[in-house]
Amino acid sequence: MKDNTKAALLLATTALIWSSGGLAIKLTDLHPMALTGLRSTLAALTMAVLLRGRLCFTFSRAQLGAALGYAGLLVSNVVATKLTTSANAILLAYTAPVYVALLAPLFLGERTRRSDWLFIAVTMCGMILFFMDKLSPTGMWGNIIAVGTGISYAIFTLCMRAQKTASPVESVVFGHAITAALGLPFLSQGLPSAEGWLGLLYLGVFQQGFSLLLYVWCIKRLGALPAILIMTLEPIFNPVWVALGYGELPGPWAFIGGTVVITAVTLRGALPALRARAIQHSGRSR
Repeated sequence: MKDNTKAALLLATTALIWSSGGLAIKLTDLHPMALTGLRSTLAALTMAVLLRGRLCFTFSRAQLGAALGYAGLLVSNVVATKLTTSANAILLAYTAPVYVALLAPLFLGERTRRSDWLFIAVTMCGMILFFMDKLSPTGMWGNIIAVGTGISYAIFTLCMRAQKTASPVESVVFGHAITAALGLPFLSQGLPSAEGWLGLLYLGVFQQGFSLLLYVWCIKRLGALPAILIMTLEPIFNPVWVALGYGELPGPWAFIGGTVVITAVTLRGALPALRARAIQHSGRSR
């Protein structure tokens, strides 16, 4: 099997593993901060063991920024998943490219094109739809925190881009270490049950630790377009697993808003790759 075919299959597997996080979080009866702290402790230990001797922490501004962004992403996603529907939590997190498009000129000197402004407008409309469902006070706060997940994801992405020539894994491990330090004190609120420990082992070792290393291996061997399209499996299947295993369904407006967000994000990621492929093809045919 060719490397790129294997990478595509393994990336699809990674996306499906990530999509299972919402259900595992819903089923683990533990304070959300304690849950995210234990999950990150297990993930950091798993990655440190698998990468022993290969981690190099420089503590550069980009590495620290990516670690803090990743920690914010991890904490806010778990808290949002506990407070609102899993679909809302994951789909609002996927609005991160909006903030990347807005902040890239300032932080990276990358120009925001006119087509990006159309993408931003469409995605913002999709975000508004999430808040049109009848939400409980906790559900409303969950949606607001999920918007924070998208902002944290954008900060993480921008800081990772800023260290293109460096290894990105250290920022992820460091982010898990920060999250563990923030979350573990909340174990004073109560310890997990035996079933809770099983869920945490899955979330920390497999869903976060091993799968992240698998993602890094795959992403180096795939083009931008297939990678973008394959990773949309995560926000699509996340609410499916939660609906099947937990009986939680997104509201009708959230469903419409999620469709708008996924379509806009996929098109924004896919169009540049399609343009580049078309230019390459026309160059060969001359």
